[in-house]
Amino acid sequence: MAAECPHVHATYNEIHTIIKESAAKISQSFKPDVLIAIGCGFFPARVLRTFLKDPLTKKNIPIRAIGLSLYEPLAETSAEQIGKEVIRTQWLTADGTKSLLGRKALVVDEIDDSRTTLQYAISELQKDIELHLLDLPESEREANRTEFAAFVVHNKTKPKAGILPPNVPYFAGAEVGDVWLDYPWEALDIEEHDQLAAQDRLNTQVHS
Repeated sequence: MAAECPHVHATYNEIHTIIKESAAKISQSFKPDVLIAIGCGFFPARVLRTFLKDPLTKKNIPIRAIGLSLYEPLAETSAEQIGKEVIRTQWLTADGTKSLLGRKALVVDEIDDSRTTLQYAISELQKDIELHLLDLPESEREANRTEFAAFVVHNKTKPKAGILPPNVPYFAGAEVGDVWLDYPWEALDIEEHDQLAAQDRLNTQVHS
């Protein structure tokens, strides 16, 4: 059996700070007007919306949700491994994708591991958009083309299986090694989770 990746526990406060700092960078170069959250990316998307809100209009950015699964449980271990196939568990309706026409959409996820999920999400959304564009007069298509970008809270610094189009801006809140990130929204006992996070920091200081 392959060795299990070391676990690192991220806290709500740490993630909140990462997203706040990332929002400033995103608003400088992309300024999305709709967020598309992949699965557990919904919590980061909700926090991100707070910091991307226009200070003048106070208008909230809408959040759309899609569900994709690339992980599958391993027998006799609590860890999970990356699967080979992306499975849709939730997707936008035809009206939902049509509402993206002419907008700047930021796809949000918690972590970029192999980049396979991000590639799939953006590729499939672009395909849906192209179908809607065909319903428009040719003279109107370019102006209604959706601009996509991607944001992840954590990016693993490892070779990627997936590739994003060169015209899709990519934002990562923080870089991490090939570790297993335990997020607070997955914890059954948040106090224990935070205690483990504190121990992670202590171990890092000891070995640094």
